[in-house]
Amino acid sequence: MSLADVPGPRRVTATHERFAGKVWDVASDEVDLGDGRVVTRDYVRHTGAVVIVALDDDGRVYLVRQYRHPVGAECWEPPAGLLDMAGESPVDAAARELHEEADLTAATWHTLVDYYPSGGGSSEAVRVFLARGLAAVPESERHTREDEEADMVGAWVPLADAVAAVLDGRVHASSAAVGLLAADRASRDSFSSLRPADAPWQRPEATRLVRN
Repeated sequence: MSLADVPGPRRVTATHERFAGKVWDVASDEVDLGDGRVVTRDYVRHTGAVVIVALDDDGRVYLVRQYRHPVGAECWEPPAGLLDMAGESPVDAAARELHEEADLTAATWHTLVDYYPSGGGSSEAVRVFLARGLAAVPESERHTREDEEADMVGAWVPLADAVAAVLDGRVHASSAAVGLLAADRASRDSFSSLRPADAPWQRPEATRLVRN
């Protein structure tokens, strides 16, 4: 048996739109599981997201500390953002977010890891990129941050220290846990196992775009 997720959505007999929000929606699907079993499943319709583990030549990663209202905490995490721009590729979205949140550009991009943060309750799929060959964005070209991002703090942290913070329970963001541990694992074989930036991605169909 191959150790790989198997695409195979079940037939949806009815969909009920429960909530339409600013960024994502909530729906209830009546799902036919076969053999007369029909269940109702509530879930968040999510556009998907990208995460960027930016690694410099000294083995440091760039992390940002941002307020996350649902958990009531300022969380350390890699730069990240939604796939909410029509026609924008995931790697282009990652480059945009790296520019906006970290004032950085990268010459080299690879796919580090893909994951579903909460496959039982959300259609969100996340791709984590490893960005290297970093350079600072000129001051005159930097993004003006707003809302929670206006108070964002950034820092360069040795990868080993960042991994320790995750394993010690000091850093909780899923993007940090998955991205930093994956980067640490990849570093152990000198990054020879990395996939290309445009590697195939088993991503649910994006159901909503909030920008044009």
